Amino acid sequence: MRCLILLFALVASASAGQQLLRVQTDVKTDSYVEVTALFTKPAPNGFLPVRVSIANRMSIARSVDLNFESSNDYGSDGSKTKSSFSFDAPAEKSSQHDILVPLSTFIEGSRSGEAQVQLTLGGSMGSGIGNVSAGYAMEQPAVLLGEKLFTPNASMLDAEAASKFSHRGGSNQFAAKFDSRQMPEDWRAYAGYDSLILTDAEWTAASAGARSAVLAWVRLGGQLLIYSESGGATGLNLPTDPSFGEVVVKPIAPGLKLNAAQTVNATVSRKSTIQQKSIREDYSSRWPLQSSFGVQGFNYAVFILILIAFGVVVGPVNLFVFAKSGRRHRLFITTPLISLATSLLLVGLILLMDGFGGRGVRLILMEVRPDNGENAAYLHQEQFSRTGVLTGAGFTLNEAATLSPVPIDADNRWARLTLRNGGRGTGYSSEFIDGKVKTSGDWFQSRSEQGHVLSAVIPTRGRIERATPGGSPQLLSTFDFPIETLCYKDNANQWWKAENIVAGSRFQPAQISEADAEQILSGESGRFGERNRKLLENLEKRPGCFVAVTTAAPGIDTFKGIKWKETRTILTGPIVQP
Repeated sequence: MRCLILLFALVASASAGQQLLRVQTDVKTDSYVEVTALFTKPAPNGFLPVRVSIANRMSIARSVDLNFESSNDYGSDGSKTKSSFSFDAPAEKSSQHDILVPLSTFIEGSRSGEAQVQLTLGGSMGSGIGNVSAGYAMEQPAVLLGEKLFTPNASMLDAEAASKFSHRGGSNQFAAKFDSRQMPEDWRAYAGYDSLILTDAEWTAASAGARSAVLAWVRLGGQLLIYSESGGATGLNLPTDPSFGEVVVKPIAPGLKLNAAQTVNATVSRKSTIQQKSIREDYSSRWPLQSSFGVQGFNYAVFILILIAFGVVVGPVNLFVFAKSGRRHRLFITTPLISLATSLLLVGLILLMDGFGGRGVRLILMEVRPDNGENAAYLHQEQFSRTGVLTGAGFTLNEAATLSPVPIDADNRWARLTLRNGGRGTGYSSEFIDGKVKTSGDWFQSRSEQGHVLSAVIPTRGRIERATPGGSPQLLSTFDFPIETLCYKDNANQWWKAENIVAGSRFQPAQISEADAEQILSGESGRFGERNRKLLENLEKRPGCFVAVTTAAPGIDTFKGIKWKETRTILTGPIVQP
């Protein structure tokens, strides 16, 4: 009986993920390679967490090569993101590896689509292929649902999702399933999802590292929904202020039955925009950051004149002057020379007008949490750039971050990624090397304009401290950069303002009216795309917290060939009390 119970538990655990492939290398020794997606449904962007189990019980060392290709549903013309991972398989050893597979950003402006991940196994442990896919409607959130809730509720939730999203071409599958005991311990694994739903028992069963990763994702804007069988949140160690995100605890009866309509609605009625909708709509028209950068025209007249002159020279002038009658054999020399000279002139003009590298602007929304021992900053970065001639466009993300291209205004002739083309024909590559992501491909292209959004969690000791316990506040900045403007709402709802703040020096803010504060804050929030604007507006009026502006803070670096004209950072967070 105990064996049957154990077998059932093992089968249930294995079914929580989505097995991509299992290849048996040697039957006699039971050597194999098994690759499992820890979430059964890939997100529209971000990463897919994958577990690789290798058992080499043979007497000879082997190797395992995994090649992934993520794409949308345009087939061979779609946007693709490639990545690869290699592992040694020492003789008579078993090992397990958790990896993050980069996903192609789902971009579609008119209908639903499918996120696909294909795996090809190579190396001396065997060969094989596997895949996993998921459909999404245009406004369908990406949801993770714990196994305990998935089993009794999946069919009802799928039916409700179908009725809500089917008229938009949506998927019948509401959520991806996961096992809380196998939850990833890297926040980037959750970055592409909008909501995570599980029971309080599953939450406490998750590892401490997994819970920390989820709470980091929440601070960046994720929604954590916990159904409590005990009816309360006692002992769950959840933050009272979840920053950009949302934490909701609801009671649930012992049968774990959910109200399908309320559950589906809860994932779309949120404080911020669904990620895939934000990527599709926030930057494709009237993006404030792109507007502030300005428009660059294209001097058609110069190139038309050059081409007309080329036609005259290579035709009549060449025929009647350079290679006139009796010297027609010179055409074999003069024609290539004229063509070469014209080509060099055109290249020279392009370099003169566009130059090498590029220029751009960055805008960062950063929540700083020095409390509870976090000492971390949770940031969202929007960036827009215009490039000239590029001799190479690869770069390395040195921070733990996610990166997505965004479609920009299709009426701009410099745009390469728009809703009209849906990213067709673009190719990206991302490789993990020593914990950093090395990229190549079409993230930046020559003579183009492109937009990107990044999210990151970085350690910091920077904070705003209150230096006096009462009376008019005296504050102190420990950030290692100056701050131009700071607004602070104290616990009595009085607004204060300070300017030209130097790191390490006390400063005395002056009282201002709520109307003055709102004017400053609305001016800053209006610089962002819709989702980040909402995230800031949800936090900017918290009592005991500040909002500050600086152009001296460093951003998350991408391609080194871009000269960033401005990196504007809006910081917010709690004032540390004495």
